[in-house]
Amino acid sequence: MERRNVGILGATGAVGQRFIQLLADHPWFNITWLAASDRSAGKTYAEACAWRLDTLLPERIAQMVLQPNTPEAAGDELPRIIFSSIDAPIAKELEPKFAAAGCAVISNSSAFRMAPDVPLVVPEVNVDHFDVIESQTTRKRSGGYLVTNPNCCAIGLVLPLAPLHQRFGIEKLFVSTMQAVSGAGYPGVASLDILGNVIPYIKNEEEKLQEEVGKLLGATDGSSFQPLAAPVSAMCNRVAVVDGHTECVSVKLKTPATHAQIIEAWQSFQPLTSRGGLSGKAGLHLPSAPLFPVEFAPEEARPQPRLDLMRGNGMATTVGRLRPCNIFDWKFTLLSHNTIRGAAGAAILNAEILAVLGKFDFRKFPPVNQSKQELVTA
Repeated sequence: MERRNVGILGATGAVGQRFIQLLADHPWFNITWLAASDRSAGKTYAEACAWRLDTLLPERIAQMVLQPNTPEAAGDELPRIIFSSIDAPIAKELEPKFAAAGCAVISNSSAFRMAPDVPLVVPEVNVDHFDVIESQTTRKRSGGYLVTNPNCCAIGLVLPLAPLHQRFGIEKLFVSTMQAVSGAGYPGVASLDILGNVIPYIKNEEEKLQEEVGKLLGATDGSSFQPLAAPVSAMCNRVAVVDGHTECVSVKLKTPATHAQIIEAWQSFQPLTSRGGLSGKAGLHLPSAPLFPVEFAPEEARPQPRLDLMRGNGMATTVGRLRPCNIFDWKFTLLSHNTIRGAAGAAILNAEILAVLGKFDFRKFPPVNQSKQELVTA
């Protein structure tokens, strides 16, 4: 696979740092451009960023100078692949500008997740939704486009739901989340609010989770989306855990399934890495894809963030405590890494799929270094 230059919007934030950590030695992508807010532009990354991850800041990245977060300012230096980790209000303004400038914008922001022509993708679940890229206006004009990955809880949830929906159908769904403080970004929730406490409210989180699950498990005709025709009810809570979102799920299936059948559906779920997987390519190796995106933990008191967070290098969902539900059919507990699989890692996996699908072939489109006027009016 050709190694491609990429840029990061919001490079100094919590998710931006995770992007840098995961992309530093990536075999397919090379970080050549970093952008941040006006107060950080012009500084080196080391000067502007308080690095907070458990690996060393790569020296090459530390010495890179942060750029203004506009495509016009980048000129010839602007790569055609942009990872975005900026807040939704800013993303709503900036991401379309980068798409209009001819960039593939792979966003972790919530700004455009529910837009009618923007794919919201977890590749193991709905890779065919990428087809809608071709209907975006910017794709037709400049080659640029926008794709998104879901809310951190939605990603962890739909991975074990997808094989159940494929085999048995989902009729109703209830989920209650226990979400880590890192999901609020840095510095997160004030310590006096969260220590020894549970906060039963996260702004807009329940609405996002309910809407996004419907879009992810729904269908597409190549130009639009039809959401899953099943009610989804969510309750979201913030808990005193650093990383790792835990979710308690109850599901009613359209077709009855046994305990053994559900576990077998999870354990055999390898849509990207199995023979005949993505695009029918046997032995396809995607650097960020876990071999088993859903791992079943048979122990009585699992999964737990302290013990199971890094399964599949943080890209797998761990499920456990599968048992009958007195109201629906089955209930279980799941755990996923909210800043790896739930954020930066999800976007990087989306980019790997886009590369395999040929969506980074911009040869028939205008070059990215158009005049400033063309970037504004495209």
